[in-house]
Amino acid sequence: MKAVFIVYNQALSERVTEMLDRLNARGFSQWQDVKGRGTQKGEPHMGSHTWPAMNSAVLSVVDETLAQKLLEAVKKINETAEMQGIRAFTWHIEQTV
Repeated sequence: MKAVFIVYNQALSERVTEMLDRLNARGFSQWQDVKGRGTQKGEPHMGSHTWPAMNSAVLSVVDETLAQKLLEAVKKINETAEMQGIRAFTWHIEQTV
Protein backbone atom coordinates (compact mmCIF):
# COMPACT_ATOMS: atom_id res chain seq x y z
CA MET A 1 0.00 0.00 0.00
CA LYS A 2 1.05 3.57 -0.67
CA ALA A 3 -0.06 6.87 0.79
CA VAL A 4 -0.46 9.52 -1.90
CA PHE A 5 -0.47 13.10 -0.61
CA ILE A 6 -1.57 15.66 -3.19
CA VAL A 7 -1.29 19.42 -2.56
CA TYR A 8 -2.87 21.74 -5.09
CA ASN A 9 -4.16 25.25 -5.72
CA GLN A 10 -7.85 25.38 -4.77
CA ALA A 11 -8.56 26.47 -8.34
CA LEU A 12 -7.78 22.85 -9.32
CA SER A 13 -10.23 21.29 -6.84
CA GLU A 14 -12.74 20.14 -9.44
CA ARG A 15 -10.03 18.56 -11.59
CA VAL A 16 -8.55 16.72 -8.60
CA THR A 17 -11.97 15.41 -7.53
CA GLU A 18 -12.67 14.25 -11.10
CA MET A 19 -9.28 12.53 -11.18
CA LEU A 20 -9.96 10.66 -7.93
CA ASP A 21 -13.40 9.60 -9.18
CA ARG A 22 -12.14 8.55 -12.62
CA LEU A 23 -9.38 6.40 -11.09
CA ASN A 24 -11.72 5.02 -8.41
CA ALA A 25 -9.62 6.29 -5.51
CA ARG A 26 -12.65 6.16 -3.25
CA GLY A 27 -11.13 6.62 0.19
CA PHE A 28 -9.38 9.88 0.99
CA SER A 29 -9.06 12.66 3.53
CA GLN A 30 -9.09 16.27 2.41
CA TRP A 31 -7.87 19.51 3.95
CA GLN A 32 -8.88 22.96 2.77
CA ASP A 33 -7.16 26.31 3.25
CA VAL A 34 -3.63 24.90 3.27
CA LYS A 35 -0.89 27.51 3.08
CA GLY A 36 2.41 26.91 1.36
CA ARG A 37 5.08 27.74 -1.15
CA GLY A 38 6.48 25.48 -3.85
CA THR A 39 10.15 24.68 -4.16
CA GLN A 40 10.57 25.52 -7.85
CA LYS A 41 7.98 27.72 -9.56
CA GLY A 42 4.76 29.56 -8.94
CA GLU A 43 3.71 32.00 -6.29
CA PRO A 44 3.15 31.37 -2.58
CA HIS A 45 -0.38 30.42 -1.55
CA MET A 46 -0.81 32.13 1.81
CA GLY A 47 -4.36 33.49 1.89
CA SER A 48 -2.99 36.99 2.50
CA HIS A 49 -3.49 40.32 0.79
CA THR A 50 -0.15 39.91 -0.99
CA TRP A 51 -0.54 36.18 -1.78
CA PRO A 52 -4.33 35.54 -1.76
CA ALA A 53 -4.41 32.04 -3.29
CA MET A 54 -4.85 29.00 -1.05
CA ASN A 55 -4.18 25.30 -1.44
CA SER A 56 -6.10 22.16 -0.58
CA ALA A 57 -4.63 18.74 0.11
CA VAL A 58 -5.80 15.14 -0.27
CA LEU A 59 -4.37 11.99 1.30
CA SER A 60 -5.39 8.63 -0.14
CA VAL A 61 -4.01 5.21 0.81
CA VAL A 62 -4.16 2.92 -2.22
CA ASP A 63 -2.41 -0.08 -3.76
CA GLU A 64 0.85 0.56 -5.60
CA THR A 65 -0.70 0.29 -9.06
CA LEU A 66 -3.29 2.96 -8.30
CA ALA A 67 -0.64 5.14 -6.64
CA GLN A 68 1.32 5.16 -9.90
CA LYS A 69 -1.82 6.06 -11.87
CA LEU A 70 -2.51 8.95 -9.49
CA LEU A 71 1.03 10.26 -9.91
CA GLU A 72 0.70 10.11 -13.70
CA ALA A 73 -2.65 11.93 -13.56
CA VAL A 74 -1.21 14.64 -11.28
CA LYS A 75 1.67 15.08 -13.72
CA LYS A 76 -0.80 15.60 -16.58
CA ILE A 77 -2.76 18.18 -14.59
CA ASN A 78 0.48 19.98 -13.76
CA GLU A 79 1.53 20.06 -17.42
CA THR A 80 -1.64 21.97 -18.32
CA ALA A 81 -1.78 24.18 -15.20
CA GLU A 82 1.83 24.57 -14.10
CA MET A 83 1.44 28.05 -12.62
CA GLN A 84 -1.57 26.96 -10.52
CA GLY A 85 0.54 24.47 -8.62
CA ILE A 86 -0.03 20.78 -7.89
CA ARG A 87 2.36 18.25 -6.37
CA ALA A 88 2.06 14.65 -5.23
CA PHE A 89 4.17 12.72 -2.75
CA THR A 90 4.08 9.04 -1.81
CA TRP A 91 5.30 6.89 1.01
CA HIS A 92 5.00 3.23 1.91
CA ILE A 93 2.28 2.17 4.36
CA GLU A 94 3.33 -0.77 6.50
CA GLN A 95 0.00 -1.48 8.22
CA THR A 96 -3.58 -0.29 8.38
CA VAL A 97 -6.32 -1.05 10.89
